[in-house]
This record gives sequence, structure tokens and C-alpha cells, in this order.
Amino acid sequence: MSKRKIISIAGDLSSGKTTVTRLMQESLGYEIYRNGEYFRKLAVQMGMSVTEFNEYVKEHPEIDRQIEQSAKEYAAAHENLIIDARLGWYAVPESFKIYLRVDVDEAAKRAFGDPDRKKSESFATVEEQKADLIKRFNLENERYFNLYGVHKEDMSNYDFVLDTTNLSPEEVNQKIIEAYEAWLAE
Repeated sequence: MSKRKIISIAGDLSSGKTTVTRLMQESLGYEIYRNGEYFRKLAVQMGMSVTEFNEYVKEHPEIDRQIEQSAKEYAAAHENLIIDARLGWYAVPESFKIYLRVDVDEAAKRAFGDPDRKKSESFATVEEQKADLIKRFNLENERYFNLYGVHKEDMSNYDFVLDTTNLSPEEVNQKIIEAYEAWLAE
């Protein structure tokens, strides 16, 4: 399989994907394509939380297929692209495939303090946020396996896996850029 100048980034919920893709964009000058923003927008339009929409999509797999197909089609016509999508690695297998990990307690703190999430999820405590993150992770895994027969949490799907729990976004960006450049040079 030939390599393309496309980076697909997946990862645990609140692992820093959105933040680091912005930094990667600045470092590389690449365009960003985000499936998650589209998913959240649909949830808000339907008057649902992200978790409620995850449950809804489980019964409406055509929505998942549409979202993943859009990333595949966009990548087919573009280079110098960062795809921020849970299944970007699956939709665009010739991309540099990244998975960001994070400890669930740290993820809950990050998500709870993120003002951008308040439109599509609202919790009174960090513990409620943590329980929701775990529920969403499990819902996504079940949906993706049922639809595509894949496990996004199988680290063998990725070219580079990084735990962001104790790293700054700048450190994550630097490590990704170094790994990407090495991958391109192989």
C-alpha cells in the first residue's frame, strides 16, 4: 500500500485530538477534516446529548456509514490532510495512523473543564463525566464492531500510539511530527 501525506488521528475520548490537530496544522500547514464536529452537530440538531446520539446511531447505522464515507471521499481528493476521526485509520488505510491514549480519570477532568462540550453534554461532577466517557467508549466499540468488524482499541491498527496523560499538547505535537517524518522516510 502506498503512503499518502494524510494523517489519521484517533484516540480515547478527551485524549487531546482536537488540540493537537490544531498544533499539527500550524506545524505542517495541513488541512483538518473532523468527523467528531459533524457528529456533535447532528446530536445538537436532534436535541440529544452525544451519548444519547451514540445510542440512536446504534439503531441507525446509515449515519455511521455516511460519516465514515465522507472522510474517505474527502481524503480521496486531498493531500496534506489531517483526519480527526475515530475510524479515520480504517477509512484511509494509506494514511499515517495515530492513536492517542489517556487515563480515564485525566480524560474526565479534561472533558468536564471543556466549555466547548457543554452544548452536547452536561454533567454536574467529574465522576458523572467519567461514567459517561466509559459508556460512550463502549457504545462506540460495539457499533464499530457490528458495522465494520473492527476494534478501534486494537493498537495493531496504528502506526504510532502515544499516551498523552502526562504530556503537554506541544510535546504530543512534537512526538507526532517526529514519528510522521520518520514514517514518510521509510
